[in-house]
Amino acid sequence: MSAIRRALLTRHSVLPGFGLTLGYTLLYLGLIVLIPLSAAFFNSAVLGWDGFIAAVTTPRVLAALRLTFGASLIAALVNAVFGLLVAWVLARYDFFGKKLVDAFVDLPFALPTAVAGIALTAIYAGNGVIGKLFAPYDIKIAFTPLGITLALIFIGLPYVVRTVQPVLDDLEAEQEEAAASLGANRRQTFWRVILPTLAPALLTGFALAFARAIGEYGSVVFIAGNMPLVSEIAPLLIITKLEQYDYAGATAIAVVMLVISFALLLAINLLQWWSGSRTREDA
Repeated sequence: MSAIRRALLTRHSVLPGFGLTLGYTLLYLGLIVLIPLSAAFFNSAVLGWDGFIAAVTTPRVLAALRLTFGASLIAALVNAVFGLLVAWVLARYDFFGKKLVDAFVDLPFALPTAVAGIALTAIYAGNGVIGKLFAPYDIKIAFTPLGITLALIFIGLPYVVRTVQPVLDDLEAEQEEAAASLGANRRQTFWRVILPTLAPALLTGFALAFARAIGEYGSVVFIAGNMPLVSEIAPLLIITKLEQYDYAGATAIAVVMLVISFALLLAINLLQWWSGSRTREDA
């Protein structure tokens, strides 16, 4: 965008000037995001550095953090693959019941998380509709890390689908036809034409699903089993410490989750920016 065009857009902007809108933006983010998050750092500071390290390196806390981030990462990766597939079907094909399928994708958005957790537990428990099919093979789903991962996949799928689907709607089929006319097969067309265009949106959907899974509580607490060192997630451990009036210990775990989450999301955003810049250069 040229400097003249930027100046014209700034001059004829519907909203007030840059200084005023930036001020309101920073004020809003400060009140809603920065101040509440900084309170976690201040509350955990009463432990001191040695106390903080001791609070977040106990075997129970480390096991909960590994399970939370590990299951969230696996769930986000699964959603990235199958969310792309669902978005492709909804964007490229017309079939009977398409509107119904499209509505089902948004169901985890509207469904209360506790209801989702109870439903998933009833289905995947040992006597459930699906769980009893695996029981003869001594495979347990509910009350295990596997059940936690399934719950996180359930709540994260819409983030990938709704992020990728608009890009697929705008992607012209002529690009695929041109690649085919130049001798590219389906695999080459997907990897060299379609995926580079979808990569920024797919990374965004992955990041949203991952962030959502890290902080999920309602749909996971029922199916997790909540066994320390086995199936206890970090958000539940924070609630447990709050119920024990260990506010400093709870905020210490929250700070660790916040720092790790921010670092991972920053890395994903940088990768998304790099992928988008490479796509623009190729174009």
